[in-house]
Amino acid sequence: MKTALRMKAWRRALAGAALLAAWLAAPGAAQAEVAAADPIDASMRSCLARADMSSTVGQVQCMETARLAWQTSMDQSLQLLLSKAPDAQRRKWDESQKRWKAWRDADGKLLVAVLATTHGTAYQLAGADLQLQPVRDRALALRVAAANAGKQDPKQRPRACSFDAQCEHATFDLNRYYRRLHAKLPSHARPVLSRAQRAWTAYRDATVPLMDARSQIDIVGARVAQLKRLGDTAGND
Repeated sequence: MKTALRMKAWRRALAGAALLAAWLAAPGAAQAEVAAADPIDASMRSCLARADMSSTVGQVQCMETARLAWQTSMDQSLQLLLSKAPDAQRRKWDESQKRWKAWRDADGKLLVAVLATTHGTAYQLAGADLQLQPVRDRALALRVAAANAGKQDPKQRPRACSFDAQCEHATFDLNRYYRRLHAKLPSHARPVLSRAQRAWTAYRDATVPLMDARSQIDIVGARVAQLKRLGDTAGND
């Protein structure tokens, strides 16, 4: 009996190590697919590589430090954007940011619900990265918007998703991964997912008209990737 328990613990440890490697190597994860020239990303990579930060707690701390740095960058870009935008656009960007914050609050509760279905320290790293990436995405999007304030080409504005093949395909994937995550969550957590998705939809609807067609795909695509990762995580030990 003791031998069987030791073997089970050993297999779980191996699985956790493999999962950790997969998360950190996956596109969008903390150590991959980052802009090498950005000081925040470079600093995070250096932190993650330090021997004294190799524990789960240390790795999570590196990601949290990066998330806070991206939060500061986001706030700075938003203030620059608001200072350059005309009044009508300023009000719309204020609404976009309000909806983004509401979505992040709702998604934070969803992440807690998903992680509650898992076991193992590797998922703490997954959780830290899932908190980091949306802040980084928003900071970079606002940085571009601030640089291009007042220069939007009407021809580049996004069309309705039904008229854009890429957007339509991304929306199909979004619905597919939403249903998969819904099925994997315990019944008491499913309303949390529904509220988070409604909050994301409100954020998307408030933001897409302010951006170009490429940005619309980026917003939907990022949500697809996030729902996929949450679905891959839910229920695992």
